[in-house]
Amino acid sequence: MGTFSHFTSDGDVHMVNVGAKTSTDRRARASAKIQMQATTLEAIVNKQTSKGDVLQVARLAGIMGAKQTSHLIPLCHPLALTGVEVSLSPLNPTTLKITADVSTHGQTGVEMEALTAVSTAALTVYDMCKSIDRDMSIQSIQLVEKTGGKSGHYLRSEE
Repeated sequence: MGTFSHFTSDGDVHMVNVGAKTSTDRRARASAKIQMQATTLEAIVNKQTSKGDVLQVARLAGIMGAKQTSHLIPLCHPLALTGVEVSLSPLNPTTLKITADVSTHGQTGVEMEALTAVSTAALTVYDMCKSIDRDMSIQSIQLVEKTGGKSGHYLRSEE
């Protein structure tokens, strides 16, 4: 197991200096799932909620969340993202799957941006639909894949 890079040898928190790292193309994909009543997912897909097109608003929220990650996660570096794609689609009659692909060319990865994108999109779905289904459950927020950087390629085995 590696060390926690956000702490000095004295145990003080610090932002990792990435200045000496090589700039490379970096990409990360994350996913999340939202369990809900079948009638809720049907209303979302058919754009029949009182708040409008839930999928488009959640997609925009995910993109905005990726762009704001360094403002939300204390030790994340602000990054110039070169791409953010967020998709939302039914996995089954009671589950909505959210996927975010984030890319940059830089000295540190975009895993946190991808995870923030799916989290923000999922929270937006919840917010827009809570009046019809308070039992919704956001689940399985996870890194699916990442490329670039010193640690190379990572692919979650169960995807």
